[in-house]
Amino acid sequence: MRVKLKQPSVLPGFGLTMGYTIFYLSVIVLIPLSAMFIRAGSMGPAEFWNVITAPRVMAAYRLTFGASLIAAVVNAFFGFIVAWVLVRYTFPGKRLVDAMVDLPFALPTAVSGIALVAIYSRNGLLGQYLEPMGIKVAYSPIGVTIALTFIGLPFVVRTLQPALEDLDVEVEEAATSLGASRFQTLRRIIVPTVLPAMLTGFSLAFARAVGEYGSVVFISGNMPMKTEIVPLLIISKLEQYDTAGATAIGVSMLVISFVILLAVNLLQWWVARRKRGA
Repeated sequence: MRVKLKQPSVLPGFGLTMGYTIFYLSVIVLIPLSAMFIRAGSMGPAEFWNVITAPRVMAAYRLTFGASLIAAVVNAFFGFIVAWVLVRYTFPGKRLVDAMVDLPFALPTAVSGIALVAIYSRNGLLGQYLEPMGIKVAYSPIGVTIALTFIGLPFVVRTLQPALEDLDVEVEEAATSLGASRFQTLRRIIVPTVLPAMLTGFSLAFARAVGEYGSVVFISGNMPMKTEIVPLLIISKLEQYDTAGATAIGVSMLVISFVILLAVNLLQWWVARRKRGA
């Protein structure tokens, strides 16, 4: 009996293209990450642990991951509303609103940071009214969260739009005709259908926020133990020629981010599997 080692494929030259894919990913992703692990491995275990658990580093972890998580949750909620409006309604200026969603993609992150400072600083457009009320946005964790929300919104909207476009309106009408309220239709029909896409947008927005630097560095104030994010701390160590310390923090960020994204992807897989089995 002859065993086929290759499965028929519609893609010509699959072996060559797969080889190029592995080579490209190795050069662009695997080799640089491996070099970072090797450089961090030159430190002893005790020294490595002391670097990544220093009080200043731990404060930067809390701010970076906490603000990124809050920003991703906010984007998941409001991004769904924005995507719903763009998909389900027709109104004057819709193309302009749709293009505005992509502005955080097009703008240099430094420009985004400067714009946010101009709005939320003490003399800014909104900051001049917020600070007398005791709400300090610029140079505070609130400003960091706003900056991360700003740059993460397009990921959620653009991920949800195709899912909402594929959602048949007749299914909602059928649920309504059977006596379901608007909230029941939203909870039992719409949200379960688009939940995998929403989780994908959430994970993309979270991953983008964790690594953000340019838009945050201006509005945060960069105060150690208060408004200093991990990417800025890594840059500071590199400027001090502490390459080992920078790579150690980078490795810890990579591992933590990978674990969080893996958990989100497993949740997304579980939701999709449950949906297919329903």
